Amino acid sequence: MKDKAFETKAIRHQAERTNHREHSVPIFATSSYIFEDAEHARALFAKEVEGNVYSRYSNPNNDEFVQKLCLLEGAETGIATASGMAAMFISIASFVKAGDHVVASRSVFGSTHQILTQLLPRWGIGYTYVDGIDLEQWEQAITPETKLFFLETPSNPGLDILDIKSIAEIAHKHQILVNVDNCFATPYLQNPIQFGADIVTHSATKFIDGQGRTLGGAVLANRELIDEVMFLSRHTGPAMSPFNGWVLSKSLETLAVRMDRHCENATKLAEYFLNHPNIPTVRYPHLENHPGHELAAIQMKKGGGIVTFELEGGLQSGQKFLDHLNMISLSSNLGDSRTIATHPASTTHSKLSEEEREAVGISPGLIRISVGLEHIEDIINDIDQALDQSF
Repeated sequence: MKDKAFETKAIRHQAERTNHREHSVPIFATSSYIFEDAEHARALFAKEVEGNVYSRYSNPNNDEFVQKLCLLEGAETGIATASGMAAMFISIASFVKAGDHVVASRSVFGSTHQILTQLLPRWGIGYTYVDGIDLEQWEQAITPETKLFFLETPSNPGLDILDIKSIAEIAHKHQILVNVDNCFATPYLQNPIQFGADIVTHSATKFIDGQGRTLGGAVLANRELIDEVMFLSRHTGPAMSPFNGWVLSKSLETLAVRMDRHCENATKLAEYFLNHPNIPTVRYPHLENHPGHELAAIQMKKGGGIVTFELEGGLQSGQKFLDHLNMISLSSNLGDSRTIATHPASTTHSKLSEEEREAVGISPGLIRISVGLEHIEDIINDIDQALDQSF
């Protein structure tokens, strides 16, 4: 039988119906489950039979969400978490112990930076940052204790494009796992496993939800690796609520439609910035002037919903610009149906030192736009009037 398309998988995969034969899967708002008898309970806990034991372990809504994501990412199995950062943490911590070492691209989200630089060292786990674009640096950073490579592509907020296939080849030559944060691209635009990644992590809070309603995360990999993640998750408890699992599973049904519009709007906005006299730098993966343009065209179906730009006048002009926006929201979130403007240096990446921000291209005047689903003319008009008042 011919394999179904992305959109069909996202819409048609559902948990098993109950006796009510509902068309839309209900919310299984339960903390626990009834066993058929004592032997059934024993067999469930011994993992001799499949089934739900406790919603900290699994729940039909969360299972449906994860199964859909796996279909869309090309992963064998996975686990849902209460937030994106819960997913990031357990997808790293599950594979390292005291004395081990992680190599990570320097351009990572602010909270991921804190995990690598502040939390893991408490337990004797070392890290090395590399310029993720420079393949030689990945190779040179490996030590006998290195167990994991971690990277974002496109990166937050600099939109660096990293070569997943080449990085994975380096890692696997040394029996090192590769973990890719696929938040910005979503499974609709990019499938890291296809290029050799072992683990894919998501903040489902962003484009997967797409409407700023809920928190959630996911870790996807093969069954052997997810067994390790499941052990840590079961005993530390970063479980997704059934309601959030239900919401996010529904959100996946419209992911393709929404991402098409995000990408269309983002492309038009990036092209507008290219022609603006007070914007010396604009970054968008599918612009021809982006240094990773050719690689992005291979790895990503489209350029994504994030555009970053630099304002003449630095921080002062950036603050004026943000303060003069009328329609566009000021928020640290992204991936919403509503367009959002963010100043990374003072918000999402404020815990980095000035030198660390400079090393990953976060200047005082950098603005990140998460381009929403409004009409593109309204987005551009709001930005245009704010820019007029910023200089």
